Parts: sequence; structure tokens; C-alpha cells
Amino acid sequence: MLNKDGCDSLEGLQITIGEMLDFNVSKSLREGNATKNSSCGSVSVGFPITMMITGMVGNSLALILVYISYKKKENKRKKSFLLCIGSLALTDLFGQLLTSPIVISVYRADLKWERIDSSGKLCAFFGVCMTTFGLCSLFLASAMAIERALAITNPHWYSNHMKTSVTKQALAVIWCLVLLFALLPTAGVGEYTHQWPGTWCFISTGDRSNMFFAITFAVLGIFSLLVTLFCNVVTIRGLIIRCKTKSGMSQSSKQWERLTTETVIQLLGIMCVLLICWSPLLVLMLRMISNQVSSHDCKSIASRDVQLDCNFFLTAIRLASLNQILDPWVYLLLREILFRKFCIVANAVSNCSIEERKETQSALDALNKQKQDSINLHKCS
Repeated sequence: MLNKDGCDSLEGLQITIGEMLDFNVSKSLREGNATKNSSCGSVSVGFPITMMITGMVGNSLALILVYISYKKKENKRKKSFLLCIGSLALTDLFGQLLTSPIVISVYRADLKWERIDSSGKLCAFFGVCMTTFGLCSLFLASAMAIERALAITNPHWYSNHMKTSVTKQALAVIWCLVLLFALLPTAGVGEYTHQWPGTWCFISTGDRSNMFFAITFAVLGIFSLLVTLFCNVVTIRGLIIRCKTKSGMSQSSKQWERLTTETVIQLLGIMCVLLICWSPLLVLMLRMISNQVSSHDCKSIASRDVQLDCNFFLTAIRLASLNQILDPWVYLLLREILFRKFCIVANAVSNCSIEERKETQSALDALNKQKQDSINLHKCS
């Protein structure tokens, strides 16, 4: 009996100790997770605040600069270029204003979306904004790249057909089509869901029923990137060829070389920014769609690969949002009075044949004068 009671007592003690250890461990884990979440919330809230402020400042400056210049310009080609830049800045500005305050509010609510959106309608609104302003920025960048390529490679067609009304119509079509696409989930095609860590909503990539909508978004984004890259490469090639044909020691040739160098550097910067900001998100979306994994599953799935994808997905969406901040700088603000210099390039290309004839005639006149001076000098000797 003593041994039996002793064994029972030992077993009971072991169970009690085990329960206490389990309780203490689970308590420690809960406290650790709570501390981690609170610290994450307090630290990460700086990202949306900083991005919203910098985005508002940059895009507002770009809009003011474009507005002032648009009122002064009389050339329709110059106004078309300004309209494209202004539309991009306006799109990026509204994208920041409509999404960043919601993200900040969620961070202030301890990363609990339900506290500010119990009905779920705000999540759908957030997803529509993310899709609309994301694709609009990409398509507007493509439109500007096409416009530049046409102005450099085919200036006569560009000057005859590219009018301000055409530019306005093209911009309106882009906005309307992208908005209609973003509203498809309201008609049952696709779905917007909460994304890890619960501070934002975006297209669901884990369900087969949402596969068409998610794939279409990624494909449209990649297509827009490719169009922009291709047109910028064509523009760079056209500028370099034109620069070689106009090489010389004249003042106009030096000015052309300087403008060409500045434009090429800027276009390379635009391509690098677009690739760095958008490629990770679009490629990762296709990968998550193929694996049928969504960012809102991160809390329930303990797989390390899934967690890595979720962390990378959050970084990728931040990079895509960063593009809205960098756009006004790479297109306008970092290059002093970009639109004026671009218009000088466009005008130089348009009048290239006239200038070349003038330069050829000037060279012939100088050669004839030199010969005449030589003859006169020979006669005097």
C-alpha cells in the first residue's frame, strides 16, 4: 500500500508539475507574442505614417509644378506631356490619401481590423483602392513611355495626331477600365481578403474561385511593365542614334548630347524603380496562386515556407506602395524642369531635317570662305 500510495503520489506530483510547466510555458509564449505584437504595432506604424507624409509632399509639389507650367504652355505637345505627369501624380496622391489613414487606424487598434471594420465593407473598399491605384500607376507609366517613344521615333506623326483631347480621352479610358476591373469582386468575380499581419486588404490568392481575378491582375501588371520597358528602350535607342548623327563641335550638338545624356539616365532610373517596386509583388502573386496560398492564411498555417512568403508579400506590397512616393521624383522633381528639356528634345527631333540642312549649308559656306581666303593669301604672296 505504501509503495502504491507513493507511486500514486509521485505520479500526481509529476502531473501537477507538468501542468504547471505547460501553464508557465504557454503563459510565457502568450506574453511573448503579445509583447511582439505590441512592439510590432508600435514600430511598424511608422511605415504608413512616413510613406503617407512623403507621398503627399512629393505628389503635391509635382501637381503644383505641373499646374503652373500647364497654364504657361501654348504648345499642345507640351500640354499632353504635362497632362500625363499630372495624372500620375494625382493618382498616386489619391492612392496615398485613401489607403494610408486606414492602415494607420488598424495599427492604432493593435492590428485588429475588426475594431474599425466590423461589417467588412471597409476591407472591400481598401482592396478596390489598392487594385485601382496600383494598376493606374502602371498603365499611366506605360502611356507616358509610349508617348515618349512616339515623340522621339516618329515626331511628324506625333505632332499631327497627338492632341491634348486625345491625351485626355486616353487617360479617362485608363481610369475607367481599371476601376471597372477593380470592382469585379463586388459582382462575384474574385475576392478581397485581409492580408497578414491584418493591416491591409488585397486580392485573395489562395482560393480557386479567385484564381482568374488574381492571375489577371498579375498578368496585367507584368504586361504593363514590359510595355514600359520596351518603349523606354526604344526611346533610348532613338536618342542615341539621333545624338550620333548630330555629333559635332557646334553649340546645338553639345546641347543635344547633354539633353540626351540626361534623358537616358532618367529613363534608366524609371525602369529600375518600376522593376524594383513592382516585380516582387507580381511574381510572388503568381507563385502564391500556383501554390494556392494566400497571405490571410499566415496565422493559421505554421509552415516555414508559407511564413517566408507572407513576410516577403508584406515587403513586396510596401515596395509597390513606395513606387507612389518615388514617381514624382523620378519623373519630375529630381530632374530640373524636366518637361522643358523634354520639349526641347522633341522639338529638336521634329526640326532635325531643317537643322541638318542649315548646318550643312553653314559648313559649306565656311569651307568656301576658307578656300577663298587661301586663294587671296596666295595671290598676295
